[in-house]
Amino acid sequence: MLMHNMANSVYSLFKMKKYFKYVVIVLLWLLYYFGVFTHFFELDYNSKFVYPLETNISKCVMNAQSGNSDQPPCSKINSLQYDLLLSNDTKCNGNIHLLILVKSSLNHFDRRRTIRRTWGFENRFSDVPTRTVFVLGKSYDIDLEKRIKEEHELYGDIVQYDFIDEYYNNTIKTMNAIKWASTHCNDSRFYFFSDDDMYVSIKNVLRYLRNPTEYPEYLSKEVKGKQSKHILPSDVVLFTGYVFHSSPLRHQISKWYVSLSEYPYHMWPPYVTAGAYMLSNAALVKFYYGSSYVKRFRFDDIYLGLLSKKLNIKPLHCEHIYFYKKHYSISSYKYVIASHGYDDSEELLNVWIEQKSNGNA
Repeated sequence: MLMHNMANSVYSLFKMKKYFKYVVIVLLWLLYYFGVFTHFFELDYNSKFVYPLETNISKCVMNAQSGNSDQPPCSKINSLQYDLLLSNDTKCNGNIHLLILVKSSLNHFDRRRTIRRTWGFENRFSDVPTRTVFVLGKSYDIDLEKRIKEEHELYGDIVQYDFIDEYYNNTIKTMNAIKWASTHCNDSRFYFFSDDDMYVSIKNVLRYLRNPTEYPEYLSKEVKGKQSKHILPSDVVLFTGYVFHSSPLRHQISKWYVSLSEYPYHMWPPYVTAGAYMLSNAALVKFYYGSSYVKRFRFDDIYLGLLSKKLNIKPLHCEHIYFYKKHYSISSYKYVIASHGYDDSEELLNVWIEQKSNGNA
């Protein structure tokens, strides 16, 4: 009997060890899968950061502007050789103050139609020339492509490039938008980039661009007839939006998973969320030329952060751009520049009309 009990105890212990081994293996796999171990192998961003090309990108930009764009150590590592399928070469004729570039998905016809009626309306301000274009990729759907061409024939505001329009091509879309702005609308003073699911107050965009470091407080201090003191110099290098300081996501289940081989550092450079941001003319030019020499990254907001880091352009934080949907009330949107979450075209129209009637849009 004693021997039988001992045998059972040994057998039970053996089974427990066996199961314990499996539990440990599963736990280790989960820790790996959710990126816990990966963090131990990350490099310190503040002391170790380098990113291709490992050269003076600002000098490369100067060389490119003078016509020497592909001389060592400034050999191009990226190109934007995507055919321009739809465009309007006369869009920016005249003196343009603000070009609005909306990154839109092909089948978002209602959103584009509503934006044209609201914050993308080009004749909103008689004394401030603005233009609006919608930047698209292409689709394999022949009927959808036909509708896009018909839309462009009607409105003349589609900029379409020859790449497949999908999420992981957002960097290609963004850089082609910057390319088009640089080559077709290079005299605009400022450029506002937005997704097509945003509420935007162009009135507040223009107010902000007059004095971004003191917006909106400066508005209450203005003396009529003396507003010109707030106008930024024409050569200002401005990259502004909602600035994030965050770390790469290492858990493999995430849509935004980034491996160590793709990016080994524990922090991203400061970056502006891609939903809405602004560039001055000088900053746009630097981004356009600089993009040839900075290794491309699949997330467009991260890539612009890498570009600004390599170009020594510090992004300016704007707390009046909301990467989430800000709770709406008439008074709370008085100084809002942009808010995410307006994929319902009717809601966008109603909010914008109400804000316009209250002098805020």
